Amino acid sequence: MTFAGDMGGSALDSLAKALPPGALLTDPDLIEGYRFDRSNAAHAGKPVAVVRTTCTSDVQETLRWASANRIPVVPRGAGTGLAGGSLAVDGCVVLSTEKMRAITIDPPAGLAVVQPGALNAEVKASARAHGLWYPPDPSSFEICSIGGNVATNAGGLCCVKYGVTTDYVLGIEVVLADGRALRLGGRTIKDVAGYDLKRLFVGSEGTLGVVTEATLRLRPLPPPAVTMVATFADVGSAGRAISTIAAQGRPAALELMDQTSVQAVEARMHMGLEKQCGALLLGQSDAGGDRAAGEVEAMVAACQAEGALDVAWTDDESEGEQFMVARRMAIPAVEALGTVLIEDVGVPIPQIAELVRGVERVADRCETTIATIGHAGDGNFHPLVVFDRSDERAVERAERAFGEVMELALALGGTITGEHGVGSLKRPWLAQRVGDDVMAITRQIKSIFDPLGILNPGKAL
Repeated sequence: MTFAGDMGGSALDSLAKALPPGALLTDPDLIEGYRFDRSNAAHAGKPVAVVRTTCTSDVQETLRWASANRIPVVPRGAGTGLAGGSLAVDGCVVLSTEKMRAITIDPPAGLAVVQPGALNAEVKASARAHGLWYPPDPSSFEICSIGGNVATNAGGLCCVKYGVTTDYVLGIEVVLADGRALRLGGRTIKDVAGYDLKRLFVGSEGTLGVVTEATLRLRPLPPPAVTMVATFADVGSAGRAISTIAAQGRPAALELMDQTSVQAVEARMHMGLEKQCGALLLGQSDAGGDRAAGEVEAMVAACQAEGALDVAWTDDESEGEQFMVARRMAIPAVEALGTVLIEDVGVPIPQIAELVRGVERVADRCETTIATIGHAGDGNFHPLVVFDRSDERAVERAERAFGEVMELALALGGTITGEHGVGSLKRPWLAQRVGDDVMAITRQIKSIFDPLGILNPGKAL
């Protein structure tokens, strides 16, 4: 798709007039902060402007203008994406929803109506004030936005039991490339009127439209969690324990950390974690009462049967949360070791041990540090490839390792992304994952909603 190569000032002037004062940023120093996301991608394009929207009509005006002038638009939430999904492209307008933060809780209906810039943590806090809970739980929940969660169909720690973002989206308002605003779904729990188009937009990474409002289903707050911690000499034993636990029931969380990630967290947090263990497994039950105790006892037995070095559990909520904080802090702790490319592969649960062992072999071959953490209960893992960005050879080795992990996951019958999205970093492996026919149909769908190809070009397909 060919875009306008040189946009005159008059075109931007017309956009500025259509928007509220201060919504359009053209200062190069301010624009610079909107070029990259958290993916640590080496390159991003240079936008001509940034629009900070405050309402749906701002988004409509921007997209009408962009279509008329054939200017690419890169939607952006909080910029915390890990797959390069909101990297700027040359000559684009970055459309930021960071100022769209409204949250309305409807307790009798058990739902929240949320603008895309609201943070996941803000939605959780607003729901909790009414005795309700929004389950999708990315490790970055304190800093990631609902718009980004919807765009990538984000998951998280508790999704093994409670599902991912799409399971909680009852309805959306979305603006298409030509400026039309659609309302899809609604406020009812069951609704099969027509095609379920809202699910087409959830996970579409801003390539089909810009979500300006989401109606989210809430749940009652669960009972306090009971937490189990087990250490193993090697990941093979931990993997077998995971398979047993997953076959027996549905824990509220089941998380794995390898030795490298445990050591990184301990160096930063000084929590007394066993740094020499081959793997650390965290499990939780929020079933409440005797049922929770039974679930945790089954997890303990599964770990002991596979020769766990140590197994402990606690029903003290604050103590259990400290262990989960260790898991949430894994990425920041590993980032202290260098620049990190964060992968997001998924494999069938019986292949977990082989995935982690395979990642270790990739790290050895590529002479690169890789720390592996993951949502063991659903087979979604995040190998963290660490490198020195100032060392060209180290960058090359890291990029080779990143690709080899993608190939490994596919060879094990898995996928190249479970929750972070394809973005720009994983596009080279998408066709291998889904096949040429699916890619062709995907492009046809894209052309229906965005015939000029202006929405987030170069991402997700």
